[in-house]
Amino acid sequence: MSDKLTQTFLAEANELIIDIERCLLDIGRGSDDSEGISAIFRSMHTLKGASGMFGFELVQRLTHHLENIYQDIRDGKREIDGDITDLTFKTLDQLRILLNAEENHMEPAGYNELLECVKAIGSENNATRQTSTSPITLSEKTYYVRFTPHADIIQNGNNPLYLVDDLAALGSTIVLPFFNQLPDLDQINVECCYTGFEVILCTDKREDEIASVFLFVEGNCALEITTLTNENSLKELVTDKRPFTKDIDGPLGFEFFKNKFDASRAKTPHENVKAATTKNTNIRVGAEQLDELMNLVSELVTTQARLSLFANGNMSTELSAISENIEKITRRLRDNAFTMSLIPLDSIRVRFQRLVSDLSKDLSKTVHFVTEGMETKIDKSIMEKLTDPILHILRNCIDHGIETPEVRTQSGKAQEGTLSLKAFYSGSSVVIEICDDGAGINLERIRNKAISRGLISADMQLSDRELTDLIFQPGFSTATDITAVSGRGVGMDVVRRNITDMRGEVEVATTEGHGTRFTIRLPLTLSILDGLLVRIGRTEFILPLSSVVKCHEVATSQLDNSFNHWLTFDGSRTPFIYLREVFGITDSKPYYSQLINVPYNGNIIGLAVDQIIGEYQAVLKPIGHFYLSQDEFSGATILGDGRVALVMDPTRLISKLSSKQFQN
Repeated sequence: MSDKLTQTFLAEANELIIDIERCLLDIGRGSDDSEGISAIFRSMHTLKGASGMFGFELVQRLTHHLENIYQDIRDGKREIDGDITDLTFKTLDQLRILLNAEENHMEPAGYNELLECVKAIGSENNATRQTSTSPITLSEKTYYVRFTPHADIIQNGNNPLYLVDDLAALGSTIVLPFFNQLPDLDQINVECCYTGFEVILCTDKREDEIASVFLFVEGNCALEITTLTNENSLKELVTDKRPFTKDIDGPLGFEFFKNKFDASRAKTPHENVKAATTKNTNIRVGAEQLDELMNLVSELVTTQARLSLFANGNMSTELSAISENIEKITRRLRDNAFTMSLIPLDSIRVRFQRLVSDLSKDLSKTVHFVTEGMETKIDKSIMEKLTDPILHILRNCIDHGIETPEVRTQSGKAQEGTLSLKAFYSGSSVVIEICDDGAGINLERIRNKAISRGLISADMQLSDRELTDLIFQPGFSTATDITAVSGRGVGMDVVRRNITDMRGEVEVATTEGHGTRFTIRLPLTLSILDGLLVRIGRTEFILPLSSVVKCHEVATSQLDNSFNHWLTFDGSRTPFIYLREVFGITDSKPYYSQLINVPYNGNIIGLAVDQIIGEYQAVLKPIGHFYLSQDEFSGATILGDGRVALVMDPTRLISKLSSKQFQN
């Protein structure tokens, strides 16, 4: 079996495990148990069959015995309880280890003990019976299935006949092959498949269960599944001597079979006019292919900038028109490639739910976890780095924020604490808010801890925002007890560092006794940004366009003669940073300078530059380990003429300079 197919299986298997976890957590929140149990059983059945096909026998064996438990639950022979849920989570964790192991036949530690435990629970005879005396069964339906394999499906390690056999195992079938793709005899490749299949299937399975037969060949076939009738209609076809004739090589089609059935038969209008479910509208693309696409688009953006520069230096109107057209196409291609690399936050939601469920149980706390805006998408490279910071914040909210049920009752709160995670777009950024309704942060304790550690002096006056910001100092913790969860002051500084490494920001707001809110603001992507190209002296810099609020033209003499770097615009005083002085540039000054207003901690700060050249698509490149200490620059980009321009991070730049300059 090829590595490519195995990697496809592993990706699908991990998605099935996530689906099972999601269903278990939904059941725990009181959703429809019958639907959830059926979904869990289907995922386990698919995982068991696929793991056996790819030689993961340990996964197949463990999943088989766990599937038996859920078959009893689905059939009404026992009820799902906390013990079964906990055992399922442990089994899923073990399955992940087995799937990620280099040798799939090596038994990891604890495998046999877990397997025996699953077997024991599955064989219990005193399972609690539900009040219903008969198992829950679904009414039979008749489906039309058209399965058209791609020519190279056999070369990819799949046998279409096996898939048709698996389909037939779901119920009663009539299978009709068609050969309209068959080439001339001298052009036939014996390693290719030219046969398609029409199947009339009568089964009590749902449409998604039928589709799961073709789970691992979605990218290698065209698939159509449509409901013909809401009952078993095969009986008349079998007894009919000539139910249909087949004088053509191509498929007969859904309408042909639909017309053959009695029009007076009871059927649901919506299902009869339902559009065919086409399974080949989405294809699976490897992450490395997306990375390569983004790299190529980045190179194209850089080359297009060179073309624009060359066109501007020539008087050819035709060349300018071509350059403008290439720029439009490049921008559209960039946006499409960028969209392809976005994935929804819902893809990692289950990890957050597992953490909240497991940790609240370990700490004997009752926590209701609420998510909102999980359809919000973000660059996959950011997503990979974002998971750990969010997990750490959630862990702190449960451990330090939300109180035990007894303490909450004494405080007049509901015994169940609420922890929420909300995501939404804000301009070209993604904002993630994590809130709890716990005890909040004791600002006086933070102040005393900071004084004892020498971070601030006893007579220093700090705002609530500046006090809460101290929790991100390395090694800072106000916890009185060190636990396995937290208390050593390790983590929040790493959270901020990881987020700032992604050109993001994290802020904390708290009300003692009522809760805490963490706000994370991140860019949509790390690879390409829309920037503002500016010049200071003879050097170009890039400012993220998303950070620009407004631009003003001022006489350079106003900057030189201003009091304490403050100027008045639109009736309000604005502090500014003279970047010529910051970067030590001594070239001759222009008569007019440009002041670019950017947001910082809820205020507006001006950045003074010599000239604004215009908007620029910047392809971000790392600046190397020699410049790691220069964290006011988030990267570099190559300009159209081959020169390098540094990309400024306004927030880090302002933070690095003393904020005392801007205090009233």
